[in-house]
Amino acid sequence: MCGLAKVSVIIPFYNCKYVDQAIDSVLKQTFSDIEIILVDDGSTMYTEKLFPYLDRIHCIRQINGGTACALNRGLQTVKGEYVAWLSSDDLFYPDKIKRQVEFMEQRNAAFCYTDYHVINERSQIIQHDATAKFRTFRSFIEAFTSYCPINGCTVMMKSSIIKQIGYFNETLTYTHDYDFWVRLLLEKENMYYMNEPLTAYRRHEEMGTIRHLGSIQIELEKVKVNYFNEFQGLLANY
Repeated sequence: MCGLAKVSVIIPFYNCKYVDQAIDSVLKQTFSDIEIILVDDGSTMYTEKLFPYLDRIHCIRQINGGTACALNRGLQTVKGEYVAWLSSDDLFYPDKIKRQVEFMEQRNAAFCYTDYHVINERSQIIQHDATAKFRTFRSFIEAFTSYCPINGCTVMMKSSIIKQIGYFNETLTYTHDYDFWVRLLLEKENMYYMNEPLTAYRRHEEMGTIRHLGSIQIELEKVKVNYFNEFQGLLANY
């Protein structure tokens, strides 16, 4: 069953020294029908790490436009029925794609996210099962009024979702994923949770979440305000 559905994995890359490990983790997947689209977002460092993989990945180079721009560029070229996103400093565990495709096909799901482990610079697990858990769908929705409860690199979705809600908002430097999930919620699309840690999320000193925390908070508030009224209407139905 799994071999029938191609999966496109988009890896946005900008000056990240872990990019070869990210690519390796996709190449080692137990699911065979995968295309890897790496979008080099104007990198000036670590591009030599791509050389050994150029015959096995689709590499797109562009001037620096940010993660949302890189993701959208990748989405415009995907051939897969399903699409996943992997940050260039994170890792997929070997069964990630296979297990998630199986889960989604069993439920005819268009969107699914999973649990994940947190790793350090040496790829050692420093936190197990880090995804926030919710007892009800209402509590899941309410979480979005405070923060983004979904790790984007755990997500798999039907590529057709782009036709439904559009691309990532390129005016948002840090919270494009949060904005995208909110739009999906407001469309009342089922957002399935798979309770398995299938991704390794790396914490390190150079990551944007640490270096740009203040700017992220400002942008987060901007998105909250933008959707406040619509969210209140959504919550009124639960």
